[in-house]
Amino acid sequence: MTRTPQTQRRAPRRTTVTVAATITALAVTLAGTALAGHGTHQATREAVEAAVEDGVPGITLTARDHHGRWTTTAGVGDLRTGQPRTPADRYRVGSITKTFVATVLLQLEAEGRLSLDDTVDSWLPGVVHGNGNDGSRITVRQLLNHTSGLYDYTSDPDFARAHFTADGFLGHRYDTHTPADLIAVALRHAPHFTPGDGWSYSNTNYLLAGEVIEAVTGRPYGDEIRARVIRPLHLTATSVPGTRPDVPEPSSRAYSRLAATSPTGRTYDVTRFNPSIAGAAGEMISNSTDLSRFYTALLRGELLPPEQLKEMKTTVAARNEGYGLGLASRDLTCGLRVWGHGGGIYGSLTESATTADGRHTVSFNLNGDWTGGTGAILEAEFCGGSR
Repeated sequence: MTRTPQTQRRAPRRTTVTVAATITALAVTLAGTALAGHGTHQATREAVEAAVEDGVPGITLTARDHHGRWTTTAGVGDLRTGQPRTPADRYRVGSITKTFVATVLLQLEAEGRLSLDDTVDSWLPGVVHGNGNDGSRITVRQLLNHTSGLYDYTSDPDFARAHFTADGFLGHRYDTHTPADLIAVALRHAPHFTPGDGWSYSNTNYLLAGEVIEAVTGRPYGDEIRARVIRPLHLTATSVPGTRPDVPEPSSRAYSRLAATSPTGRTYDVTRFNPSIAGAAGEMISNSTDLSRFYTALLRGELLPPEQLKEMKTTVAARNEGYGLGLASRDLTCGLRVWGHGGGIYGSLTESATTADGRHTVSFNLNGDWTGGTGAILEAEFCGGSR
């Protein structure tokens, strides 16, 4: 689940997030371990260390290239005890969930069980209606590439006050939310534009995508992800938690400032909460090794036939990147294009990216949600001479 969506009709823009003041008296530990080969990854190591020095509590990262697998950690996983982060840490991956959801829908298309050009109404009759919203004019494809125009439920002011401020989170962290409840929040608002006429990141799209999976298969979307992706790839650290508030061990604590406008002040431990607030838009848990394995398999065509992988990689302009079907492309300063997704949820920022051939991948997590500083680490890993 990623908040602060941007609506676009023509020129893409990107929001710059100011890094918060350095956490004082934080002991920074940095350990890089090459599990195979001799790649130095020195630029990546320095970028990770710099992010911790700038205020991130801790980072865990795993990369794989022709040298083999390499991991590094920096900072702490627990501000109270000083326990360091570990390469095996599990964490909430937020909107990376969207790539898993899109993969399942594209598998269903490959099996002839739905079409990307089916309307939402054809699978969820009458669900999207009112205030100018019309499910008979929105396709499954438009849900997956965020061109539906639907309002993002996380941007609703009342919802944000109730769940994203300190008082709201602490009072409602264990509430259970159904997809229908969250979709109803979005439908109180008019759409941003006519379907297909713009781009606006909306978590509402993927709540509906999860519901479409259940309508097609007769099973919850999480069951389909387990059967079609998690078990076949042996992603042993990856789960769809539903309403369970804990992150399985091994894991670190997750921290937030719970401040919508100024990410300063008190730091809250937000590790435990009911992830149904994100659902199919961002509830999943994984670790860096599993994420790298997933995106490598996806880009190598192990999960989708060529036609569906091509559809997934067909992008529209979005911010400073291209957005396909649950998969984003980013052109780096060294001229390399990478594919993947980012994810943000309470106390957790995650990024996973891989080259088009799946031969070089990196996945990493920050256990503080107020910095947004993942771009420098991607640039360092892919453009910093680590290969």
